[in-house]
Amino acid sequence: MNRITALLVAAVASIGLAYAQAPAKKPDTAAKPAATAEAAKKEKMDINSASEAELATLPGIGEARAKAIVKGRPYKGKDDLVQKKVLTKGVYDKIKDDIIAKQK
Repeated sequence: MNRITALLVAAVASIGLAYAQAPAKKPDTAAKPAATAEAAKKEKMDINSASEAELATLPGIGEARAKAIVKGRPYKGKDDLVQKKVLTKGVYDKIKDDIIAKQK
């Protein structure tokens, strides 16, 4: 029994030693430019100033809904799209994280 315990202790010690001697990983610097580009890509669209063509690129928004959004301007908040019955709650839920209603 003592031999098994001694072998287990030796195995655990050697694993710990090998882990301690392993070189530390360098931070992935290649991911930073990609993350910055993705953040710029995800910039929120202002429903008070975006063109119909820009609005039509949002998920669930086609030409007709884009025209309705432009026609209903100005919006105090992005949730006005549902309150003014320009969009249904389901469509709004798809785009709410991609839009903003800036005030002039």
